[in-house]
Amino acid sequence: MASTETTDPKAAASSSGSASADDGAGLQGLEAGLDALESPSAGRTPLRQTFVNKILPPVIAIAVVLVVWQALVSFKIVDDPSKLPSPADVGGEFKDAWLEGKLLGYIWTSVSRGLLGFLMALAIGTPLGLLVARVRFVRAAIGPVLSGLQSLPSVAWVPPAVIWLGLDNEMMYAVILLGAVPSIANGLVSGIDQVPPLFLRAGRTMGATGLKGARHIVMPAALPGYLSGLKQGWAFSWRSLMAAEIIASSPDLGIGLGALLENGRNASSMSMVFEAIILILFVGIAIDLLIFSPLERRVLRGRGLLVKG
Repeated sequence: MASTETTDPKAAASSSGSASADDGAGLQGLEAGLDALESPSAGRTPLRQTFVNKILPPVIAIAVVLVVWQALVSFKIVDDPSKLPSPADVGGEFKDAWLEGKLLGYIWTSVSRGLLGFLMALAIGTPLGLLVARVRFVRAAIGPVLSGLQSLPSVAWVPPAVIWLGLDNEMMYAVILLGAVPSIANGLVSGIDQVPPLFLRAGRTMGATGLKGARHIVMPAALPGYLSGLKQGWAFSWRSLMAAEIIASSPDLGIGLGALLENGRNASSMSMVFEAIILILFVGIAIDLLIFSPLERRVLRGRGLLVKG
């Protein structure tokens, strides 16, 4: 004997609608959760968390270095003060330079040259890199030359620059340009090479060609790689300047950090040598923390590659 089952169409429709509503609500909840994970956290980071995560680690590292340094001197592991002065001796060198009003002058002489030379390298390297990346003949002609110049030690340019231009600021800027321009140009070329072809086709479809396409499509898309080239370009600028100041020291050029380092060597004063090294390191770290790191975080965050907080 066969049994028959009857289904109420209204009940089935109601059940189907309820299931669809539940699925829709579940998907909306999932999307909301993902958006919450990717969105920046509201409010400012607590001061205690900032101190623990960002300030305390470098302070501990510096303290460890000072303790080890002092231990090498106190336990006479290095018992020759002419080779390794104590932290107090180096601190006394800083104190004397500050009281004489020379410390900030050392820093400003080098920083002003380095930043101005870097800006000139930026003005030359950016259009050069764009030209190399977008014009095949130019890339084949001078692309390998730029790579070779980037690998050439910047100190090699100091002797010919002195012979060509003499002991003046023009020589310093020439050495900086020869050291930094290839890095900036190659960084931009690398960034443009990583731009998805779809972006370029979409730009051409919307009429963004030539300079307009370079400005609105190519450069914004290549910005992360370009920024890496800028950081490397600054590093080459700073190193090139230090090499020039060490080798081509002259009273007419003033005393920058490189000249201070060379003066310490000539005077056999390791305290002055350590003073110059610490200042050179301090300026390099400060420029990166104040300029390039915030700019890099902003670019990455704008592309969804870095979540604030």
